[in-house]
Amino acid sequence: MADALRLAERGAYTTRPNPMVGCVVAHGERVVGQGWHQRAGGPHAEVFALREAGEQARGATAYVTLEPCAHHGRTPPCALALIEAGVTRVVAAMRDPFPRVDGGGFALLREAGIEVGEGLLRTQARELNRGFLSLQERGRPWLRVKLAASLDGRTAMADGRSKWITGPAAREDVQHWRARAGAILTGASTVLADDPMLTVRLADADVAPPLRVVLDARLRSLARARVRQHGAPTLYLHDAATTVPDDLPGTGFVAVPSTDGRLALDAVLALLAARGINEVHTEAGATLAGALLGAGWVDEILLYQAPTLLGDEGRPLFGDLGITTMEQQRRMTVVDQRQVGDDLRLLLRPQAG
Repeated sequence: MADALRLAERGAYTTRPNPMVGCVVAHGERVVGQGWHQRAGGPHAEVFALREAGEQARGATAYVTLEPCAHHGRTPPCALALIEAGVTRVVAAMRDPFPRVDGGGFALLREAGIEVGEGLLRTQARELNRGFLSLQERGRPWLRVKLAASLDGRTAMADGRSKWITGPAAREDVQHWRARAGAILTGASTVLADDPMLTVRLADADVAPPLRVVLDARLRSLARARVRQHGAPTLYLHDAATTVPDDLPGTGFVAVPSTDGRLALDAVLALLAARGINEVHTEAGATLAGALLGAGWVDEILLYQAPTLLGDEGRPLFGDLGITTMEQQRRMTVVDQRQVGDDLRLLLRPQAG
């Protein structure tokens, strides 16, 4: 199953909105076939593994990271493929909560007399597909906020300049996190200050470009054009009263509810969920980052901390959290920490309560 999980991760940049899935077909410890879901709309992991196994699949055990599908979508049901191949046992890391599967795959297998096991390395399987599971189980995307800060917790100088706090290794590492997301979210202030591209720049990597989403109530950042260039789709979310230009073909505009000029973040996430976005990667300033964290929408924080000091005039990581006492502090759990070049990378998740 560990091998199946490693195979599944190979599809991290191309399977969305589908989950990442890996499959290993084996007789005891002898592997006869393996595969992973490589691209949305293409064959699933089980199909690739069974093709490689051929006749050796008969009487074998299939280890798969997610319950085999039981419905006809863009591809036939994988549960039927396993039955037809003659496997006698299927071990799945977890059940698929997608309503058109959700136990149906297991039921088909059992009806065919195939032994089914569930739960092996479930925690790791859930972690791998946390975006897909968030959308299926909570009805909203998994939301990550990426930040780069100095040792004194500053993300930019007072005038907004931030290039560069971290080194080249950290900036390249960020590209992998962008690549696995369905959308890259930012705010108008960041676009105005940095004129970012917000694209994935990975040499020799097969990446389905994430949707670039700009929160801009009054569309004041349209003069900065790089976020609409370089071959990735762009969507502006704005106030309903704002006039939308008609001279920007290929760029999307959608009005969302707002209060006092601030877009409703729950409506933003609901809109992205409706578009099948599993995972949102946020690169924004303290105002938007603070609003997301304060509202409880942040699932994880990706923080690159550089060995430098910017001084107390610099801009903070999060704005307007309303913390005035030690009892109000927001504690984080460190999920992962590692050195990336000269910088320290922390993956943090807010603690409950």
